Amino acid sequence: MERFARGPVGLVVAIQVLVLTLLSGRYGFHRDELYFLAAGKRLDWGYVDQPSLTPLLARISTDVFGATPAGLRVVATLCAAATVILLALVAREFGGGRGAQVLTAAMTALAAFVVVDGHMLSTATVDMLVWSALGLVTLRLFRTGDGRWWLAVGAVVGVGLEGKWLVLLMVASIGLAVLAVGPRTVFRTGWLPVGILLALLLAAPGLIWQAAHDFPLLTVASGISEDDGAENRILFVPMQLLYLSPVAVPVWIAGGLRLWRDPGLRWARSLALAYPALCVILLALGGKPYYSAPFLLLLAAAGADPCLRWLDRTWRRALAVFLALVGAAVSLVVGLPLLPESALAPVLAVNKEQGEQVGWPELASSVARVWERIPAEQRSTAVIFTRNYGQAGALEHYGLPSVYSGHMSYADWGPPSADAVGPVVVVGPYLPAWFTGCHEAAVHDNGLGVENEEQGVRISLCAGTSRPWSALWGELRHYY
Repeated sequence: MERFARGPVGLVVAIQVLVLTLLSGRYGFHRDELYFLAAGKRLDWGYVDQPSLTPLLARISTDVFGATPAGLRVVATLCAAATVILLALVAREFGGGRGAQVLTAAMTALAAFVVVDGHMLSTATVDMLVWSALGLVTLRLFRTGDGRWWLAVGAVVGVGLEGKWLVLLMVASIGLAVLAVGPRTVFRTGWLPVGILLALLLAAPGLIWQAAHDFPLLTVASGISEDDGAENRILFVPMQLLYLSPVAVPVWIAGGLRLWRDPGLRWARSLALAYPALCVILLALGGKPYYSAPFLLLLAAAGADPCLRWLDRTWRRALAVFLALVGAAVSLVVGLPLLPESALAPVLAVNKEQGEQVGWPELASSVARVWERIPAEQRSTAVIFTRNYGQAGALEHYGLPSVYSGHMSYADWGPPSADAVGPVVVVGPYLPAWFTGCHEAAVHDNGLGVENEEQGVRISLCAGTSRPWSALWGELRHYY
């Protein structure tokens, strides 16, 4: 086994951490981050749309480093850095020496998917780290045949289930591939049930919470498939070509072919089959295209050595350097807040998440102006009701009072108390049957020229509710 290239890989990680840290405070919170802040203040064993790990990390990061975008994103930066290290170790598992490990580290750090999720905290941020760790320990199991590695596999899967249930798709795709092409001998050990038991023990708090609440996470997943399934299927293949970088496509294809053909890597052959198996599963379920992105990193690590061998001629190296620089520039511009907010329009066509990081203080100001129209003596019984968790999280974070929503876990944190019989500020669309005496009080303009989900949202001021909040709450709740 080749030595781990600590120095050069460490340099790649240091540059990555420096860049992410310097840019972590630009723009503002993403809508999901605002939701994580709210959930972190209400720590629980589970939430409607996710397990508990990401809100817990948000709480820890902001408690230690401050409730700012930069403070929250420390944990995202650390996850991205750890992912780079793990993928360099994966390249080493495939026999990659110093060059292959450094190339893998650089490709990982500059992959568009890693740049985006390393800049902001999301469940995908934790998931890419979990999938990378699972890939490493699984390969170690396959290469050594030592059944004790099932303990590491079980530990990673158990922790991963506390972050996002998508890790089960990786387990399923690799399991099917191993049954098809081996090494099936890894199943013939008493350590396998021990690993499964460890995974279940670590995941038990979240699983029990979901069971006690009728598995709302499955309801959310069903909504994603029903509402976005067709679009997800149409975009699936094109997005696979973009998530790392178009420049990296030949590398991960070469990695898959190497794993399938190389007799010296026959023990890892199942990994080449597991990726298309995962794609078939996701297409059948209508899952989002990015769910498979972490697997591409593993294939790219396998393709690092063939890529280096291809670069044996000067003209090829020059071409590769040029393409790599172009690909890196595109990934950084698309994934990081490098441009002025007013110049984001071209970027939003590729990465709409950048637009969801601007305009939240302005939305809070728009709602605050409507709130101030309520007579002072009525505000103690008034409510602000929003249609999504991003709006609610922003208004709560920026200090507006009595903020409620029926979206995702915000529904579990309501309804308003029985004495909330005063006026209602409604942010977003509503059914006339819910509220009385409503009129449009404002149309939000972020003033930044950014067309995001909240730009142009209508803010209404209503005299009250048509029924008590407790009677309405079931109708106001929505999962997706």
